[in-house]
Amino acid sequence: MNTLTPGSTIGMLGGGQLGRMMAMAAAELGFKTHVFCPDLDNPTEQVANAATHADYEDHAALEAFANSVDVVTYEFENIPVSTVEFLKKTTNVFPSSKVLEVSQDRLSEKTFINKLGIETAPFKGVSTLEEAATALEGIGYPAVLKTRRFGYDGKGQAIVKSEAGLADAWQKLNSKEIIIEGFINFDLEISVVAARSQSGEIKCFAPVENIHKNHILDLSIAPARIDQSIKELAIANASKIVEKLDYVGVLTVEYFVSQHDPVLRVNEIAPRVHNSGHWTIEACPTSQFEQHIRAICGLPLGCVDFIGEARMTNLIGDDIDQYGALLAEKGASVHHYGKSETRAGRKMGHVTRLYPNGY
Repeated sequence: MNTLTPGSTIGMLGGGQLGRMMAMAAAELGFKTHVFCPDLDNPTEQVANAATHADYEDHAALEAFANSVDVVTYEFENIPVSTVEFLKKTTNVFPSSKVLEVSQDRLSEKTFINKLGIETAPFKGVSTLEEAATALEGIGYPAVLKTRRFGYDGKGQAIVKSEAGLADAWQKLNSKEIIIEGFINFDLEISVVAARSQSGEIKCFAPVENIHKNHILDLSIAPARIDQSIKELAIANASKIVEKLDYVGVLTVEYFVSQHDPVLRVNEIAPRVHNSGHWTIEACPTSQFEQHIRAICGLPLGCVDFIGEARMTNLIGDDIDQYGALLAEKGASVHHYGKSETRAGRKMGHVTRLYPNGY
């Protein structure tokens, strides 16, 4: 156990809105934050106590950063594994590089999940167009081709509906590291935000239902409108994943739910706080962001009970222009991420609405 006291400094790799909200949660618990990010004027830096601007593989900058903090965490999962390995020579880093090695490669991730006895879509790793064609003979059409690394919000993937479209999809992805996944005819996408402390304590927030628009999360409904048996299995599987990874911090597991298929299938895991957990700021005694800070600082995990049902809507691109009207809306909790440039598809903020008596 590495228990930190108020006044300690948390090092944050990455400067996005997730880091921003973690830094704000850290401040409420009495901790300082030092962000390490190549980008100037990033959302996290605006609310942090200190900032270092350098590349994630700049060892001199990393060493100085590690010596200035008491623990290091990260707010996005594409941090180089070598960065975490270098930092842990000087200070504790949570989560560990082990989860990055698993989650940064979709093939490794799904293989790991299946070894735990947890279902995913059928999949196969391929490196040539010929291998892809052979794999699809077994998996069948339609299917989804994805790059094994660095894909998010619908990037790095292509749906193939028939053999005729395979060559175009392969060319579009332009990679020799591809995973083919069978297409799941799902009714709902749900996620479970799970937390595990340094002592091994595990707590999961209730499963939340996620609705996407243009491959980007648009609306989260908490709790998810699913049967109790599915809720329990989703929480049990998420707990198993964080335990087997010896994970410290918050991790999110995304699932496909289908009325036509009794199997609950994992879509992917995200080793960090998650967009689908933003509702916890208003709807739970302990938010996902505070929970992560508690976990990495060696503190007891907080309560995850509902204060009320919630619906969280992302403000994407020009949606942020509704800012003034949303502030005037009774019962709306508005969050602005401090990004100066509005772009199509860019997450600019979110708004959460609570329904204590049910929606």
